[in-house]
Amino acid sequence: MNNKYEILIVDDVSENIKVAISILKNDSYNFSFALNGQQAIDIIKTKRFDLLLLDVMMPGIDGFKLAKIIKNSPVIQDTPIIFLTARVDINSIEEGFNIGAVDYVTKPFHAVELKSRVANHLELYRYRRELKRDNKKLNNEIDVVKTKHYTDLELSQKEIIYMLTEIMEADSGETACHVKRVANISKQLGLLEGNLISYEVETLCLAAPLHDIGKIFIDNKILHKPGKLTDEEFAIMQEHPAHAIKILKKSDRKIIKAAKVIAYEHHENYDGSGYPRGIKGEQIHIFARIVAIADVLDALTQERVYKKAWSFEEAASHIIKLSGIKFDPRLVQLFSDHLESFKEIVEADVCS
Repeated sequence: MNNKYEILIVDDVSENIKVAISILKNDSYNFSFALNGQQAIDIIKTKRFDLLLLDVMMPGIDGFKLAKIIKNSPVIQDTPIIFLTARVDINSIEEGFNIGAVDYVTKPFHAVELKSRVANHLELYRYRRELKRDNKKLNNEIDVVKTKHYTDLELSQKEIIYMLTEIMEADSGETACHVKRVANISKQLGLLEGNLISYEVETLCLAAPLHDIGKIFIDNKILHKPGKLTDEEFAIMQEHPAHAIKILKKSDRKIIKAAKVIAYEHHENYDGSGYPRGIKGEQIHIFARIVAIADVLDALTQERVYKKAWSFEEAASHIIKLSGIKFDPRLVQLFSDHLESFKEIVEADVCS
């Protein structure tokens, strides 16, 4: 392994380069040199250095111009620069430090000064690189811990959501498998929708089971009623989206925020005839428009206390007829184009 420091000396006077190398000669140093700014640029393109010693007064690209080029190059901009110059006026010194130099060494060289300054800045540069490497390693380790923590947290959220919805659905008199099928149907339609990224589809799938959580505030006599609801009972049933807001409004978690939107808007109709607000079209969140189809599809194809199960074909025909009225016509078209995939989801045994 090569542990030597790489040093580039740039000076248009070759004798100055020879003097610098003779003073700095050390088993720990490897030297490269250039007689002008362009040569230095060509060398820097092919090799990395731990320190650059730049003469200020050079024809063409002088030391200041060369330093600016280096400091504007992200890959090498942290390489320390020491200016070599006979000019010690305050303006030149200030300009050099403003560009980003770490030090000045005056000509003619004083051996002890040159060796000390070079050694000090090489050591500082090594420490900075080690610190940067250690920080990167530490940040990577922190990211791994965060990822594991968030993964565990998301899994816990999934389990809590499914436990909560199973209790909710069992209490409402509906099959506990309903929420799983609604989630699966919603995910499939979300994937077909085309504008949702994978993370959004996953969020939709996790949030969909909470679409009817507001029903836990509805009297069981209404929820379990085998016959048609009276107008008064139906009005009470229509309050469940508002009840959902009360339950979910205090959380800032993305899944719960998505569930809040779904629970509040999935009974809105595309033509504005739904509830609770009567909004229409794309005013209704895409998640709610998707879950509206999933919820109705599963509700129609499953037996309930107040109805017999419809065949998948009957339910699909009903949804297609309500395109542009109750449901988003673009989503209905996607549903219609992929009926077999939805039929598989509806008929799958998700509770086994």
